[in-house]
Amino acid sequence: MLRLEKLVKTYQTGDQALKDVNLEVPKGQVMALIGPSGAGKSTLIRCVNRLVEPTSGKVYLGDLELTHLGARELRRARTRMGMIFQEYALVERLSVMENVLSGRLGYVGFWRSYFRKFPQSDIDEAFNLLERVGLDHMADKRADELSGGQRQRVGICRALIQNPELLLVDEPTASLDPKTSRQIMRLICELCDERQLAAIINIHDVLLAQMFARRIVGLQLGAIVYDGPPEKLNPEVLTQIYGEEDWEATIDAVKDVDEEEEDVLEAAAALHVRGVNPPS
Repeated sequence: MLRLEKLVKTYQTGDQALKDVNLEVPKGQVMALIGPSGAGKSTLIRCVNRLVEPTSGKVYLGDLELTHLGARELRRARTRMGMIFQEYALVERLSVMENVLSGRLGYVGFWRSYFRKFPQSDIDEAFNLLERVGLDHMADKRADELSGGQRQRVGICRALIQNPELLLVDEPTASLDPKTSRQIMRLICELCDERQLAAIINIHDVLLAQMFARRIVGLQLGAIVYDGPPEKLNPEVLTQIYGEEDWEATIDAVKDVDEEEEDVLEAAAALHVRGVNPPS
């Protein structure tokens, strides 16, 4: 699905944000990208959709090479990539529905988008997505009336209404409380699984990455220093990525949370069998 070949990004200051990065993300896989601040995580995501121009190397989405596309071809290719932002990037004065439908701007003509005249099929899909994330009752609310978790859910719907093949997710939980962070990560992973989407999630929280991602890639100074399953992210690897710390405590915390998740799921299943709706 997504393939990076010898990707390099060097800024005009001489700082090298990415160093010969080679990476493949297959269809349906959720990959967490971890590393300290300045490791190159956000740069990597932005080089994929060319919000940041790579210095050298190649980026492929399927068989399409993105790195040498002209402006028109790039706009078309970006409709295949959904972006979920840390700061939500919603238009505050617009409604939830209008923000979700803005994800279809690359598919409708200029005048239809200018007057926000979308096909009924797009409106129906927007309602379906809002229902899926539990916000269908807020379709007419202004974005500036929403909580952080609700805004992020709107951002997820806006990305998914593009019908993308790839999700690029930049720090989706950075501004959220721990409970909401877990809900958002769980939702993203469930939706990727349901739609067989490839996803790269740039995330600072190692605990969340280990809880939800099937694969973890660790960056250090622009280079990949770990690429593997979350269960092999041991103290030695975490030290290589981040430096010295009491990583045993983090690993123990992951185990504790995993056990808690299992208890919650078992309780929810029991309620379902008894015909009781579990609390959200």
